[in-house]
Amino acid sequence: MITRFSHSTIWVLDQAAAKEFYTKTLGFVVRDEVTTDFFSWLTVSPPDQADIRLVLMEPGSPAHDPETEAQIRSLIAKGALGGGVFDTDDCRKTYEQLSAAGVVFTQEPAERPYGVEAVFRDDSGNWFSLTERRGWDPEKPFA
Repeated sequence: MITRFSHSTIWVLDQAAAKEFYTKTLGFVVRDEVTTDFFSWLTVSPPDQADIRLVLMEPGSPAHDPETEAQIRSLIAKGALGGGVFDTDDCRKTYEQLSAAGVVFTQEPAERPYGVEAVFRDDSGNWFSLTERRGWDPEKPFA
């Protein structure tokens, strides 16, 4: 039986640059960093959330053939892949802080039925929702 979800992959164009972006710009913490003969395993997460790890992985061998790798890299760079939702206590304040740090936002903070949301891209092109939730209970679906 599956007991929990622990890791999610974010495909990046350059793992070293992504590590710099996620740690220095977003303030995440490196949780795992292991290099083998055929790939480098790098995980990060917000400082107070060690139970979920984001795997920053470059497309390519051994997981992808050259044609698939090129297709994935193209989708990443176009901003066609969404990485998920990052929660924040104050979307507008975090938006100002991250904008000042050079993060590119495609949507400024705006009121939504579930709270305040902004959308940004990481250094590879992946987009993420930055959301300040109101009245959200993780045990219940959105109303």
